[in-house]
Amino acid sequence: MTSRNVRTSFGPRSGAAVLAVAGTLLMAGCSGGAPADPGTGSPTPSQSASPSVPHTPTPTPSAVYKPADASGPAQNVPVPVLPEVAKTETKEGLEAFTRYWFELLSYGYETGDTKPLSAITGPDCKMCENAKQVQEGWHRDGRWLSGGKVTTPVIDTNFAVASDGNYQVAVQVSQEALSYYNADKSLDSAEPKPADSGNLVLAVFRDGSWFVKTVEPIVG
Repeated sequence: MTSRNVRTSFGPRSGAAVLAVAGTLLMAGCSGGAPADPGTGSPTPSQSASPSVPHTPTPTPSAVYKPADASGPAQNVPVPVLPEVAKTETKEGLEAFTRYWFELLSYGYETGDTKPLSAITGPDCKMCENAKQVQEGWHRDGRWLSGGKVTTPVIDTNFAVASDGNYQVAVQVSQEALSYYNADKSLDSAEPKPADSGNLVLAVFRDGSWFVKTVEPIVG
């Protein structure tokens, strides 16, 4: 059984064609004023086909998000999208990026996919690595996690570069209760909602984008 005793402090293009088919006018000729032979020479009125009704393809229903519960893991979880402002080296950009970072952390609890978070996080972040171990381990062999959603009620930074070259962001983190389910749908264990915690995010702006060096708990 995978260890779970790890708690993070952040606690075809469609289209319709109308086909119109024009009929041909069949006319019988007459000669010398003789009456037309009913069997062979009666005029035939013009004929044309009515336009077909345009075909409107039935729209494919979009996948519906379903959170995890006791019956199974989450489905169709939307991947967080980096806001445009989070691509700028500004106070607003850093705060938006930090919020996005924690959205990816929350996404990992629902899906076990930690690649998006790892791509923007340094390897020295021990809290991050602990969280990823739980997320990955409990989304293997049919197991899943329910709950654990992470939100950030407060994010604030003075947007000043510290002596170590990092920007610092203070974050209040709230996390929902978390349940661990086995492949047979039995509940392995459950953890209650932890108290909100304070965390300090150390980030740098390099090569045109933000990157988290580490996340540390704010003590005292």
